[in-house]
Amino acid sequence: MTAQSASVFAAVFAALFVAHSVGDHWVQTSHQSAHKGLPGWAGRLADAKHVATLTATKLVLLLPVVALLELNVSVLGMLLGLAIDAVTHWWADRRTTLARLASALGLGGFYRLGAQRNGMGDNPSLGTGAYALDQSFHHLWLFVAALVISTV
Repeated sequence: MTAQSASVFAAVFAALFVAHSVGDHWVQTSHQSAHKGLPGWAGRLADAKHVATLTATKLVLLLPVVALLELNVSVLGMLLGLAIDAVTHWWADRRTTLARLASALGLGGFYRLGAQRNGMGDNPSLGTGAYALDQSFHHLWLFVAALVISTV
């Protein structure tokens, strides 16, 4: 990797990271958030709508960065990178999939950390293990997407 491609990667990753945060927290609707993990087509559709708006947010933030910084990226690289990110984001946000992965890796207890307990009236918050694992999973795939975008 040359210094120039490293700079392209850094700029692309920064744009994707910021866009991810905006798309996951500001653009996602309450309905999408509450329903994307439901079983069946209702959950799949809510998740697909969330990922569509999230991917659009990433594109809206990425395109000006590419243009203004005159980054050498290909349309194919952008399409592949955003597709990888979208598919992995959709998969993780179905919730049961990420919970099963965490359990398989011995992280089931961490995944459940801070979750509301049945019958306890706990107040669930963003400070849960599920949220931390969700975001770190997304960050991993943002990294992969940035590599693809900056090198394809």
